[in-house]
Amino acid sequence: MNLENLKLTDPEVFESIQKEVERERENIVLIASENYASPAILEVQGSIFTNKYAEGYPGRRYYGGCQYADIVENLAIERAKELFNAEHVNVQPHSGTQANMAVYFSMLKPCDTILAMSLSHGGHLSHGASVNFSGAFYKIATYGVDRNTGYMDYEEVRRLAIECRPKMIVAGASSYSRIIDFKIFSEIAKEVGAYFMADIAHIAGLVAAGLHPSPLPYADFVTTTTHKTLKGPRGGMIMCKGQYAKAIDKMIFPGIQGGPLVHVIAAKAVVLKEAMSAEFRDYQAMVVRNAKRLAEDLLKKGFKIISGGTDNHMMLVDLANKGTTGKDAEEALSIAGITVNKNVVPYDERPPTITSGIRLGTPCVTTRGMGEAEMTEIADIITSVIQSLRDVHAIKDLSKRVRVLCDSFPLYEVQKATS
Repeated sequence: MNLENLKLTDPEVFESIQKEVERERENIVLIASENYASPAILEVQGSIFTNKYAEGYPGRRYYGGCQYADIVENLAIERAKELFNAEHVNVQPHSGTQANMAVYFSMLKPCDTILAMSLSHGGHLSHGASVNFSGAFYKIATYGVDRNTGYMDYEEVRRLAIECRPKMIVAGASSYSRIIDFKIFSEIAKEVGAYFMADIAHIAGLVAAGLHPSPLPYADFVTTTTHKTLKGPRGGMIMCKGQYAKAIDKMIFPGIQGGPLVHVIAAKAVVLKEAMSAEFRDYQAMVVRNAKRLAEDLLKKGFKIISGGTDNHMMLVDLANKGTTGKDAEEALSIAGITVNKNVVPYDERPPTITSGIRLGTPCVTTRGMGEAEMTEIADIITSVIQSLRDVHAIKDLSKRVRVLCDSFPLYEVQKATS
C-alpha cells in the first residue's frame, strides 16, 4: 500500500490506516460479515473514478464526461447478470440496506405488511427491526427458528403468511448457518399473493460458486452486499425480474440516491470478474470446509452451536452452558487477538448489548490461506480463552499462539511511518 502522499498531507490519518493494517494482520478475524478485498479492489477504490459525478444510468447521464464511467458500470452489470443468471441488475446501491430500501419503496406502500425473519433469530435490521426505517414504515410480521432444532420452520412461515397476508415476504439472514430453501419461500409467497425478496448479502459468494442454492429462479427481487463472502468493496446490488427493472432503477435514482459512487462500482466490476474464476470457487469451498471444521471442533469442546453445525460460512455459538455472556467472550477473545462479535441467540433472555452468544465466520481466515488444521488450533485457543475468562495473564499468553498463526499466513504489507 503506497501511502506516501497521505503521509505528507495528513500524518494522523496515515497513522490510523497503518494501525488498522497492523490490527488486521495481527489478529484472527472471525467476523462473519467481514473479508479482505484483493489489492486490485483496493487500488480501484482509490482510483481517479473517485472524482466523477455520474447521476443517471449508462447512456442516460445528467453529467457530461461519463463515457468511461459508463464502461465500468456496464461491465459490472453484465458480469453480475452472467455470474448470477439475472434478468436485470442495478449496481448503484451504496449498501445492502439501501438495496432493500429501494425494493420496499418501489413495490410497497407505507403500512403494508412484510413477513421476514426476526432480528433476534438471525434476521437483519433492514428486514423490519423496530429501530430501523423498515420497522417504522411498514407493518412487520416475523418468523424464526425452531426452539429445539435451530432450523427455520417453513410450516410456521406458511401459517404466518396465511394469517397476516403480507405484501412481501423476505428470506435471508445475518446469523443463520443452514441452507435456505428459496423454492419453499417462493411457493408460500405465490400462495398468499406476495412479492418474494431474497437478501443474500451473507451468502452471495457461496451462491456465485454454486455452494448454496440460488434464489434467482424463484425470487422477484434478490439483494446483496458486495463485500462479505463475495470479497468485494463495501456496497450493494439489486437483481430482479425484467418486469420490475424500470421501477427499481427509478427508485434508486432519483428516488433514494443521487450520484453513484463510480469508484465503488468499478470495484464491483472487478470482484464480479474475480468471482468467475476457478480460484474463487475453490476459495468458497474452503470457506465452507473451514466453517464446518471449526464448528465440529467447538462442539467437541462442549460448545453449543445453534442448529448443531453449519452449511455455510458462519456459526452462532450459544455460551449459556459456559457461564459467560457474548459481551464478556468478545472482550476476552479480543485480548487474545481473536476478533468476533457478540450476538443474540434465538430465544435469548439477554439484551443485544450483552447477548448470550457470539457469531463466528471463516471468510477472513480463509482469505489468509488458513485451512482445516488451523481451524482446529483456533477452536482450541477459543476454548482456552473461555476457560480463562478471569485470568488476563493467561489470555495474553494465548495471544502468542494467535501471533504464530497470523505470522504464518501474512496479510497486507504497509509502509512504515518513518523513512
